[in-house]
Amino acid sequence: MKGIEGLFSPPGDFAGLASPYADLQTARVVILPVPYDSTTEWQSGTRAGPQAIIDASQYLELYDIELDRDIYDVGIHTLPRVQPVLNSPEKMVDRVYRIAAELIKQEKFLVMFGGEHSLSLGMVQALKEKFRDLCVLQLDAHADLRDEYLGTKYSHACVMRRVFELCQIVQVGIRSLSREEQQFLAKNNLNPFYMSTPTSISASAEQIIASLSDNVYVSIDLDVFDPSVMPAVGTPEPGGMQWHEVVNLLREVTLHKNVVGFDLVELCPREGTAACAFLAAKLAYKLIGYAVS
Repeated sequence: MKGIEGLFSPPGDFAGLASPYADLQTARVVILPVPYDSTTEWQSGTRAGPQAIIDASQYLELYDIELDRDIYDVGIHTLPRVQPVLNSPEKMVDRVYRIAAELIKQEKFLVMFGGEHSLSLGMVQALKEKFRDLCVLQLDAHADLRDEYLGTKYSHACVMRRVFELCQIVQVGIRSLSREEQQFLAKNNLNPFYMSTPTSISASAEQIIASLSDNVYVSIDLDVFDPSVMPAVGTPEPGGMQWHEVVNLLREVTLHKNVVGFDLVELCPREGTAACAFLAAKLAYKLIGYAVS
C-alpha cells in the first residue's frame, strides 16, 4: 500500500477520520452506535439513526470557526454497531451498561448515538459508578417519566423515571407530558424548564446551570428541536428549540460544569431530509469540542 494510501476514500468512521486520530488506543472520545428501537410505538426507524449520523459526519468541516481549532485532534474512535437484544428492553439497557462501563474504565469520553431514548439508562448506570454526584441534563420535548409504558418499565417513555431513581435530573425543553408525569413532578418537587415561550430557555440558562451538579451527563433527544428544524424524529412536538438556543446552552454548561459524556437519540432518518442527520452530526462534533480539550 506504500505510496497509494491517499488514493482511497476515508474510512466510515465518524467525521471520516483515519489513523492516528481514529485509533482506539489513543482517542480520548469513543462513539458508540446503538441501532435499537424496539419500544417505539409511533414512527419506528430510529434504529437507522446512528448510521445516518455517522454517514452525514463524513461531510463535516473539521475546523470549527467558533473554537478556532480542529476538534478531531483529541482523537475520536468509532466502535462497531452494538448488536441489539430484541426480546427484552431491560437486557438491552444492560448491554449498553456493560459496554459503557468497560470504556469508562479506559478513561474514554463516551458518546452514544441511538436508537431510542431508553438506551440512555445504561450509560447513566455506568457513569454513576464513577461519578457519585452525577446529574443528567435532559434536552427533550417529552418528560419520559412514566413508571411503565406498554408493559415495560424500560420503555423510551420511562427512561427518565429510571434515571431519577439513580441520580438528579434537570429537564429542558419539555412541552408535552401526561397527567401521571405531572403528578410525579409535583410529588418530587421537580421543576422542568418548559418550552413555554420562544425565549424561555435562553432566559433560564443561568438557572439551568445552577440546578446542575458538578459532573453532568447530557442526554439529547433530538425532538427537543422544533420540527421546522428537526422533523426526522419518531415523536415530533411543535414549539421546540432552535439550533442556536441548544448550542448556546450546551456551551454555557460546559464552561461551568464537567460534562462527562453525552448521547444523541431518536433520530428517525426516513422522516426528514439529509439535513437532519447532518444537524445531529454537527451537534455531536460541536459538543465534543466544548467538552473535550
